[in-house]
Amino acid sequence: MNKQRIAIDMDEVLADPIGKFIDIYQREHGYTYTLDQMHGKEFRDLLPEELQPTLREYINRKGFFRDLELIPDSREVVEQLCQKYDVFIVSAAMEFPNSLEDKLHWLGDHFPFIPWTNIIFCGYKIVKADIMIDDRIRNFSGFDGRKLLFTSPHNIAITEYERVNTWDEVAVLLL
Repeated sequence: MNKQRIAIDMDEVLADPIGKFIDIYQREHGYTYTLDQMHGKEFRDLLPEELQPTLREYINRKGFFRDLELIPDSREVVEQLCQKYDVFIVSAAMEFPNSLEDKLHWLGDHFPFIPWTNIIFCGYKIVKADIMIDDRIRNFSGFDGRKLLFTSPHNIAITEYERVNTWDEVAVLLL
């Protein structure tokens, strides 16, 4: 019997780049940002004009993605999902070429039960799966399966998709 396939995004779903940005801008520029300030915004929307270019500089640095914190409960729930589904990690990593090695090693550290054959680094997320968990609705374009929008500050006002706020909610829906 074939299992259903789940495609799971990395950034802001499994890994927390926002927390790293908050830390970097506090440490290197003295700005203190909070998730509450981001309500309905991208991180770049918080930055003063003179710091706008630094965001892309930081995200393109080798090592930026290597030490991101885990989104709470993601490892435990994804491991349980692997028992019931074919789980694929699908990241639009090609936008940031230096992220490829970082993300591969990060997944090996935190999700060693996901085989390399189930890791997809791409541009557009043109994948065949039954369920996609992502924080970016652009990745749902052309996807015919069940779309689960994982809550992130930038997508808080979007209401036209089935939403999951936490990995515990994912577990309730899918396990």
